[in-house]
Amino acid sequence: MSTPALKPIYLSTEDHARLRQLLSTLGGTPHPLRGELDRAIVIEAVALPAGIVTLGSRVELKDLSDGSIDVYTLVMPERADLEQGRLSILAPIGTAILGYAQGDEFAWKTPGGQRKLLIVSVTREADDGPKLPSVLG
Repeated sequence: MSTPALKPIYLSTEDHARLRQLLSTLGGTPHPLRGELDRAIVIEAVALPAGIVTLGSRVELKDLSDGSIDVYTLVMPERADLEQGRLSILAPIGTAILGYAQGDEFAWKTPGGQRKLLIVSVTREADDGPKLPSVLG
């Protein structure tokens, strides 16, 4: 029996570059984000459809088993603060939601078993901190 193909994810060229740079700071340490970046469809930010989870997005997630709702803003690790609802891209659920769209359902493995989640809404928030240096100056 074959494993079902993963749904494609979409990233802006800027987020893709920022996250590649972040992974380079981890050295050879394995991280699921590497695989997500490798399978991503990378497009210019202006062409990114509305409702895609990007860095800085505010995401409302619904657990389909119990109906509970969590709301997070996806951020770089140095800005993470779960008490303030800021979720690190390196957190397992942060990596899992990256590039998916509002309305998508996905399974997520946790220590307590597999959960099925629905992305209820995605709102692009303000900037998520420093950008890569511009080559244009």
